[in-house]
Amino acid sequence: MEEKELISSAKKGDHRSFAVLFRNHYPLLVKYLMKITMNPDLAEELAQATMAKCVEKIHLFNGKSKFSSWLISIATNLYIDQYRKKKREREWNEGEAALRKLKWHMESRNEEWTDAMAALAKLTEEMRIPLILKHYYGYSYDEIGEILKIAAGTAKSRVHHGLLAVRKELKVDEKSRELAK
Repeated sequence: MEEKELISSAKKGDHRSFAVLFRNHYPLLVKYLMKITMNPDLAEELAQATMAKCVEKIHLFNGKSKFSSWLISIATNLYIDQYRKKKREREWNEGEAALRKLKWHMESRNEEWTDAMAALAKLTEEMRIPLILKHYYGYSYDEIGEILKIAAGTAKSRVHHGLLAVRKELKVDEKSRELAK
């Protein structure tokens, strides 16, 4: 059968046609993925994930490109998604390690690690820096804007949202209501 016929049959649920497509394109896919991942195990894993995605989405293949090009685009997107996920995990792990190190450093110098410090640590730098500049060091919004090269209004907004996040983390509003009772 020609590739178009195999694709048509696979779209109708013919497992044999899909198996032939798989056999014909799998080696190309693995070689491509080896070149972009530089990791044979990851290449195999992504090739299998690509073929699984192909089974799930073959009804979306419209024939405007070659079938192999469609598979390569799926594989590339899976690789990019996995790369981003691993990057986020790596950044999170590095952040957690740095936080543990900071906490240990402060405690070893007999400085208190407060709940407020823990709440600040959970903020993004984008919110944490303006908040610290405003509430720990007393800078004005204009000064914060100059330091960070952002508009004063943006600095004010980031401080506001940072405070809301810290209050939520510390459950400040809940504690205030309980004390008022």
